[in-house]
Amino acid sequence: MLHVARKELALDEDTYRAILERVTGKRSARELTAAQLGQVVDALKERGFTPKRTAPRSKKAHVRKVWALWGQLGDDGLLRKTGGASLRAFVKRMTGVEDPEWLSPEQANVVIEAIKSWRRRGADPSS
Repeated sequence: MLHVARKELALDEDTYRAILERVTGKRSARELTAAQLGQVVDALKERGFTPKRTAPRSKKAHVRKVWALWGQLGDDGLLRKTGGASLRAFVKRMTGVEDPEWLSPEQANVVIEAIKSWRRRGADPSS
């Protein structure tokens, strides 16, 4: 998401590195924690960056909930990679199901609770 923001805001290398350093004290995104990534995203939002979600629309409420929570993780800066491929990989690790669209409500609940727990841990550095 940082690289998308950098491109959208047309930030040159020096400006981008300066923002990283001002916000986190580090000049490389690779060295940042999830919380620090969130702080940098917030700083870029202040400069005009607007994250865009491209989640597919499902007819199943439980699948839409999974996509919405995954999008919130991305907005919070808690994901290294956002989007469908990373969500599909997460869903497969959690349930063995290849695609969120194929989740049963019970399987979706497992994924939903895992994402909620991830968000709580990301929001509270002490957990």
